[in-house]
Amino acid sequence: MLDPQVLRNRLDEVAAALKRRGFDLDTETLERLETRRKSLQVETQELQRRRNASAKTIGEAKARGQDLNSLLAEVADQGDRLARTEADLAAVLEEIEAQSLLIPNIPHASVPPGTSEDDNVEIRRFGAPPDLSFEPKDHVDLGQALGMMDFETAARIAATRFVVLSGGLARMHRALTQFMMDLHTREHGYREVYVPYLVNAQALRGTGQLPKFAQDLFAVPEPGLYLIPTAEVPVTNLAHDRILSPEELPCRYVCHTPCFRSEAGSYGKDTRGLIRQHQFEKVELVQLVRPDGSYEALEELTRHAEVALQRLGLHYRVVALCTADLGFASAKTYDLEVWMPGQGRFREISSCSNFESFQARRIKARWRNPDTGRPELLHTLNGSGLAVGRTLVAVMESYQEADGRIRVPEVLRPYLGGMEVVDGR
Repeated sequence: MLDPQVLRNRLDEVAAALKRRGFDLDTETLERLETRRKSLQVETQELQRRRNASAKTIGEAKARGQDLNSLLAEVADQGDRLARTEADLAAVLEEIEAQSLLIPNIPHASVPPGTSEDDNVEIRRFGAPPDLSFEPKDHVDLGQALGMMDFETAARIAATRFVVLSGGLARMHRALTQFMMDLHTREHGYREVYVPYLVNAQALRGTGQLPKFAQDLFAVPEPGLYLIPTAEVPVTNLAHDRILSPEELPCRYVCHTPCFRSEAGSYGKDTRGLIRQHQFEKVELVQLVRPDGSYEALEELTRHAEVALQRLGLHYRVVALCTADLGFASAKTYDLEVWMPGQGRFREISSCSNFESFQARRIKARWRNPDTGRPELLHTLNGSGLAVGRTLVAVMESYQEADGRIRVPEVLRPYLGGMEVVDGR
């Protein structure tokens, strides 16, 4: 959520900044609501002043033994008017908040301009595509030929966009998760956390999924909970309504969870294979930092996600998202895109974002600035380190052999009891 003071006092500047990302701010509605808020605020304060003055007058009249009937009637009338005005003010403030929750974050000045994902800017690459002497297959053909990737059974059990993995592929999926968790805890200094997979609406509003992306969530109606679309939601909310000391910062968390998305906005897109499933797993990196260091933290977090790809020997590139392709809550995002030989293209495997104070304002996540002694909003960041299923896809397609077997990357072999090849046995 944007700073309400900025919306009130610099509305035209905010509108121009949001125009960069293709968002048309409804300034007319916001100005109308703000005018109404100011009027009701003044009226409320004046009625409160009169009520207090009348209470004092009643006390003095009572001490002198005067008749209080007219004064009491006047106070009762003032009380009724005050109650109505306070109710009107509360309704306007609620409407302002509802409007504010739909406004995306302002792009950082360094975000490249653009009107679509085609305007994203490549920053750097690592490695080269694997040198395969045969026509590569995609992960679906590889997995089904091995008898270890079953979409039909998953559809009978649940629905489309689910999968059953078995044998060596299921083990490799688990090994990838453990490798990533070990890397980020042992080498990058993240604290491992285990969190609920179900969260309430307040937590989702805090990180920006609600109300904007309600259609993409799986709701559990009776208790009013939602399956998490990403560990970002519960992990970022660990700082909900907290004031952290300077000694606690930066907070670096890593968390492995399943994630659940309805993919309501992507009908007909990536329906084949593991790329866009309703249920998938991620290893998520979250940082809570002082505002003056958040962009250094973004570079650091991105590098941490890159190390996982480098250790796996996968070809990838880092892309700065343009203004039009930014996520709703993000001020700046780098996507890591890994090369998929079977598809002949780069695919996103991690998004690393700085949300500045956008999420922190929603969840009241603060730190106490030692220079002022006052609580101030934190900056929050997160990125996948990595998406496990997509990493499995990249390994399968990059390490495939002509006979359909899949070599195990050396870094994963200790997690697989020394297994060197997945061959269907």
